[in-house]
Amino acid sequence: MKTLAVLMAGLALGTTGLSVAAKAETAIFAGGCFWCVESDLEKLPGVRDVVSGYAGGKSQNPTYKTYIDGGHREVVKVDFDESKISYKDLTAVFLRTIDVTDAGGQFCDRGRGYSSAIHSLNDAQAKAAKTAVADAEKALGRKIVTPVEGAGKFWPAEDYHQGYYKSEERTLTRFGYVTRAKAYKGYRKACGRDQTVKRIWGGEAYKGLPKAGS
Repeated sequence: MKTLAVLMAGLALGTTGLSVAAKAETAIFAGGCFWCVESDLEKLPGVRDVVSGYAGGKSQNPTYKTYIDGGHREVVKVDFDESKISYKDLTAVFLRTIDVTDAGGQFCDRGRGYSSAIHSLNDAQAKAAKTAVADAEKALGRKIVTPVEGAGKFWPAEDYHQGYYKSEERTLTRFGYVTRAKAYKGYRKACGRDQTVKRIWGGEAYKGLPKAGS
């Protein structure tokens, strides 16, 4: 049996298996408007960065104008510390922020480009994601249509999409000449995202987020 001194030394060196050193991991999720998914998941403890982009298609160098034609979805790439949140738990929270019953898009955005998916990066992620989906189906009491698929290459979206939901830069939108943050809030409300998620998930909606749906 290890003595306390040996155990403490091992912790300091990170050699005991009990190390709390950060473990960098990446996940890719599609949940409709990537601004919204970015906004939701950036709030989670252990999430380091969320980048909006495109994945799941075949075309090279997709842009906001071409990604749908290339078969891509709007996605986010989530860099997170697995010592603080596991991939399975991150996936479980993600599922509770979207409409997992809609295979034709998300909320007011329709078509494959806005459809939901869990894009696993390896076999371990695929297994964990399928377990998270099965658990979520039990909690919801109905079938979840969000597929678990391979990711292919992730392509980051244009710079102006990154952090759009919190940007104070002003731009001309259907809501007037306002900050991107204000335009985002107007879009999210008009699209009924939060209302739909709460209707479907009830008390499970946004479970795990520090502040639900904000």
